[in-house]
Amino acid sequence: MSENQPQTPPPTIQPPSAQPPPAGPHPDRIWCMLCHLSALAGFIGVPFGNIIGPLIFWQIKKNEYPSVDVHGKAALNFQITVTIGVYGSIILGFLTLFICVGYLLFIAAFVIGLVGLILSIIAGIKANNGEEYKYPFSMDLIK
Repeated sequence: MSENQPQTPPPTIQPPSAQPPPAGPHPDRIWCMLCHLSALAGFIGVPFGNIIGPLIFWQIKKNEYPSVDVHGKAALNFQITVTIGVYGSIILGFLTLFICVGYLLFIAAFVIGLVGLILSIIAGIKANNGEEYKYPFSMDLIK
C-alpha cells in the first residue's frame, strides 16, 4: 500500500439488537377466551350449552391459572343471568299471550339473547387481549 491512499477501517460486526422475543399465544389468555366463547354452544343448539361450556372450561383450568378463575366465574354468572332473562321472558310471554302483551316479552327474550351473544364475543376478545371484562347487568351468583 502506498502512503497516499487512505486506509479504510476493517468492517466491524454489529451485535444483534436486543429485541424481546416475539410474543406468542399465552395459554392462560386462550383458556380465558374459551371460557367466554364456549357460551356460544347454546346458540348452535346444545341445550343449556351457554352455561355448560363456560362451566367446563372454568372447572378444567381454574386451579392452574388464576385469571381463568376470574373469567370463568364472570362468564358463568353472565350466562346464568341471560338464561334466566330469556327463559323468564318466554314463560311470561306464554302466560300473558292471551292479554296481547306476551308478544313484547318474546321480543324481549330475543333481544336479551342477542345482547348475550354480542357481549360474550366482546368478552372473549378482551380476554384474549389480557384484559378483564365486567359484564353489565350480571348477577354475582358464583363468587
